Amino acid sequence: MAPQPSNTSQATPETQIDPIWVSSRTARQIYALGEVEKDISRLLSLAGSSIQLLTLPQTDKPEDHMPQGDERSEQFVMEVSEYFERLDSVHIAMRSSLAHIRQARFAHSTINAPESHLVPTPLGVGLRGQEGDPAAARGFQEERVERDAWKGVLDALTRIKHARDEEAVRNQSEGEEEEMQM
Repeated sequence: MAPQPSNTSQATPETQIDPIWVSSRTARQIYALGEVEKDISRLLSLAGSSIQLLTLPQTDKPEDHMPQGDERSEQFVMEVSEYFERLDSVHIAMRSSLAHIRQARFAHSTINAPESHLVPTPLGVGLRGQEGDPAAARGFQEERVERDAWKGVLDALTRIKHARDEEAVRNQSEGEEEEMQM
């Protein structure tokens, strides 16, 4: 069973998915579970905003920018509709993942919970490294975030250098124009 794409307007097109997630059936299932996790967090957000829409309009703070009157009812209907669509997609994706686990016939011992003293990496799956290595406690997600941050720094510095070079050329040409006028 291939992962079911979520029914969201924010679904990631296949071209933007990291190739590691399409390398195998299991990787696609793990990616699909990651999307389910995002859908669950959106479900919680929708539930919160739906409850807020049910409160009395007099209790709204001005900075909440909540709709009033019939708009409030319409917004509530839209949010509840999206909530149930997402809930359905989460249900389907979870059933798909369970079917994959059953079909793969994993040994029960591989699915058992880890020991109670085990502390998972903070932001995702990681590789065990050398003891005392500060990078050993970092997972793939942390590595990716750091890489993207350094790319952003390089991009910003490149733009600053380009702007300074343009300014220097502009100042030089203005200086030459002033000399020619004298």
